Amino acid sequence: MATVLVPGGAGYIGGFTCQALLDAGHAPIIYDNLSTGHRELALGELVEGDIRNGGLLREVLTARNAAAVIDFAACALARESVVEPAKFYDVNVAGHVALLEACRAVGIQAFVFSSSCSTYGVPRTVPIGEDHPQRPISPYGRTKLIGEWLLRDYASAYGLRYAALRYFNAAGGDGEGRLGEWHNPETHIVPLALEAAATGAALPVFGVNHATPDGTCIRDYIHVEDLARAHVLALDRLLAGGGSVELNLGTGAGHSVLEVLAAAGRVVGRDVPTQIADAQPGDPPYLVADPLRAREVLGFSCRRPDVDDIVASAWPFHRKLLERRKTA
Repeated sequence: MATVLVPGGAGYIGGFTCQALLDAGHAPIIYDNLSTGHRELALGELVEGDIRNGGLLREVLTARNAAAVIDFAACALARESVVEPAKFYDVNVAGHVALLEACRAVGIQAFVFSSSCSTYGVPRTVPIGEDHPQRPISPYGRTKLIGEWLLRDYASAYGLRYAALRYFNAAGGDGEGRLGEWHNPETHIVPLALEAAATGAALPVFGVNHATPDGTCIRDYIHVEDLARAHVLALDRLLAGGGSVELNLGTGAGHSVLEVLAAAGRVVGRDVPTQIADAQPGDPPYLVADPLRAREVLGFSCRRPDVDDIVASAWPFHRKLLERRKTA
């Protein structure tokens, strides 16, 4: 068993990863300023703190005798990063340096980093392998790429061992309404589609003339429980002395926007009303992972790749959020 500091552990993917850590016998220490996270999603001990506070990070790492870090702390809305880049560089880059320096000060050498397929930008080939050029098109994507560069340099200079996990579209819930996506504002298609089906409010569909079978964008949706399990596998590999690695996390299969909307309609029992909107500039028609390397390195493969299952597992949590809004 290892004690693991989890910055951003009160967020969506962080919460599921803390549950997976607990299930694997590890002890997560959640470090979160709750600016976008939620106390209700925190599974384990919660320390309220900012990722840029290096002194507090060192204090917590030392006091809890942490052996490793799984880092989710970041600003994550790509569209927001275009209009507020300073915020993203401050949190995602300066905060990342503060955390790495705290780890270096106390001797932690195992570090799992929440990266993103956004580091690839507009793909030249699909499925996307780890050797695909990284040319992000948003400040958010650039901050994640800088985060990977920092890890490489710290590994070279200071002996840090890391896993940079580039995930595609995380989706789904625990099926019981305890854990799920909870963003403000919400930008992800599964919760938006479920809400549109439940309320009857039209959901914008950005572009229907892409070079795809039904004209809408195709994405690789990975169940958040699979994603969380991959983080624990990466952690265990590092704790056992494994070397640094950069991996894609996805199913290797894509689903279109219209396919996800159809799944949401089946789950809720009502079709999702839509409103056609212009395609977003730079929005790739296809973003699908090549999952081979993660299978080879971690022995990881997705257990829940079915899009209907992913959407259905998300519905209990979102139904609860909708009911909460009605009574607020």
